[in-house]
Amino acid sequence: MKQYTTTVTKRGQVTLPAAVRRLFGTKPRDKVHFTVDGDQVCLTPVAFTLESAYGSVTPSKRPEDFEQVSRLAKADKAVRTARKMRSGR
Repeated sequence: MKQYTTTVTKRGQVTLPAAVRRLFGTKPRDKVHFTVDGDQVCLTPVAFTLESAYGSVTPSKRPEDFEQVSRLAKADKAVRTARKMRSGR
């Protein structure tokens, strides 16, 4: 078993030693997972996150008209707010 020592910064951050980064194949902005068991901490790379999945699903309509989506959402919110005001809630 190999052991590596690093320092905790004032902000609670640590640098993964280069040997560990190479072993895990981690790159900047990759995610890691900490598992705490008593006084032991296990670090493992995270293979799948919502961020890593971004772009893997094709939208049903392309390109998406975000201005139209925003207008529809605002109009829907206005209608719901007016109903609440009329009902006195």
